Formats: sequence, C-alpha cells, structure tokens
Amino acid sequence: MRCALSRYFHHLRRLAATAALILCGALVADASAATKAPQAFEASYRLKVSGWPSATITHHLSQEGNHWRSDMRFSIAVVSGEERSRFSVADNTTRALLYNSSYSLFGIGNDYQLKEGELTTLDRQTALFDLSRRAGNEHCTEAAPCDVRFLDHEGDEEHYRYYLDSQQPISVPAGKFDARNVVLLNAEKRDRELHLSFHPDWPGLVLSAEYIKNGERETQIALTEFKPDGGTTP
Repeated sequence: MRCALSRYFHHLRRLAATAALILCGALVADASAATKAPQAFEASYRLKVSGWPSATITHHLSQEGNHWRSDMRFSIAVVSGEERSRFSVADNTTRALLYNSSYSLFGIGNDYQLKEGELTTLDRQTALFDLSRRAGNEHCTEAAPCDVRFLDHEGDEEHYRYYLDSQQPISVPAGKFDARNVVLLNAEKRDRELHLSFHPDWPGLVLSAEYIKNGERETQIALTEFKPDGGTTP
C-alpha cells in the first residue's frame, strides 16, 4: 500500500502542477518574440492516474501587487496536495520568487519551500507559466528541440527537451480551443515524455496534459472549467 501511494504521489507531483506536475522552464527566448501578458483566471482539470479514481485539480492565477501567484491543488478521498508559486513578469522575462508545496495522506505528509535565493532556475509552477508563454515563439523543433530545466519540489533540477508539435485546436470537456501543443522529452530517461497543450492567449492555462512512460499513458489532465477574471472567454 505504501509503495502504491508513493507511486501515486510521484505522478501527482509530476503533473499536478504541472500540476504537480506539469512543469518546465529556463528557456532561452528569441528577444524579438512577443509574449502574451498574464491574465488572471480560475480553471479546473480532471486528473486521471492509471489504477486510481479520477480527481479534480483547481488552478488559480492571480495578481498580487507587482507579483503573480499560481496556485494548484487537488483532493481525492484521504489524499490531498497543493503547489503555490510567486513570480514576477517583465517583458519576456519570468522570475521565480517563492515556491511552496504540500502533500498529505490521512492528514500526515510533507511540506516543501524554495525561497528566492534557492531558486537557481524556475520552479515547476512558474516554469509551466513561462513555457506556455514561450511555446510557439521559439524555434524549437523535433529535429532541434530546446533545453528545458526546472526545479522540482525538493529543489533538484530536472532536464527535458521541448519542441512545438502543432498548433491545431483541441477539444476537451470544457470545449474546443485554439492550442499550442508541445512535447517534452526527459533528457535522462528516454522512455518518458510529457505532452502539453496550452491556450495561446492565456499564459499558464493548461488545456490538456499526458505523461507517457514506455509508450503507455500513465497520467492525464484535461480542462473541465475555465473562468477568466475579466476579458473574453476564448
């Protein structure tokens, strides 16, 4: 049972956030590329992990003075988790300021924090936002992917390679949306990859995500509800 729960948390931390799980960052941007300004929103996703009942992830992106905050959390039966990051945005640059996460089973679990001085690159919540802005604005192809580096919840650096797969619209439970569809390949573990779809006009908004290992989909996220804070719903 402990092994199964450990595996469950492993997938959630990799995607919930990305939520947990979802992730990515520290990309070298084309200085001339125009990136979208952040906009506040609330979203909900359906999370499916192989062998477990589905759960709901809530995602809030909000502005706090000169900073932005990304907050993702989920709860299923006696299991819960949360990731929060605070970051600043200036033109094409995203700067991580603070990252917190917690996971618990029966009310017992672990809390993690990375302060600004420990954030040698972007945490995965901030990196998820950053990648969603840059996707489509960089020359990253399957033949010549871009490096993606970010810090996990314990501050260890993870390394992926990313490319834009297509810009075809996709359909999810919340509706049909324009999308930028990207693929992330684990640089050290070739059998693992992450497929992410972002909305081009709402930085940080995940439309769908799939974590694939050995050719099999182990974890899936799909947008079920979207509430923009002002502006027009896409």
